[in-house]
Amino acid sequence: MGELGILPRHTPLITRIKPGAVRIQRADNNEEEFVFVAGGILEVQPHCVTVLADTAIRGKDLDEEKAKEARQAAEEALKNAKSDIDLAKAQSELAVMAAQLAALRKYRQKR
Repeated sequence: MGELGILPRHTPLITRIKPGAVRIQRADNNEEEFVFVAGGILEVQPHCVTVLADTAIRGKDLDEEKAKEARQAAEEALKNAKSDIDLAKAQSELAVMAAQLAALRKYRQKR
């Protein structure tokens, strides 16, 4: 539901993650990388962190126009949903696109 920071030798943990921004700060060069994920699983081991996601887009590759178009398509699908499955799918896609646009704004603020 919020942010989680992982430091070296963190206690082992497995949790679901919602669509949003993942900031990665590498220990070897102190450089920060920004990645949008459309949800997934986070596994933390004392010396390794793994993010499993169906979709991951580097911050520099996020396209605001494409995300806005996809959000509009999801809103249209939501209006035209004929079954509970169609409705759930449209709601999920809309949430992912809203999270992607929010992540893009965060990425631009950090640069």
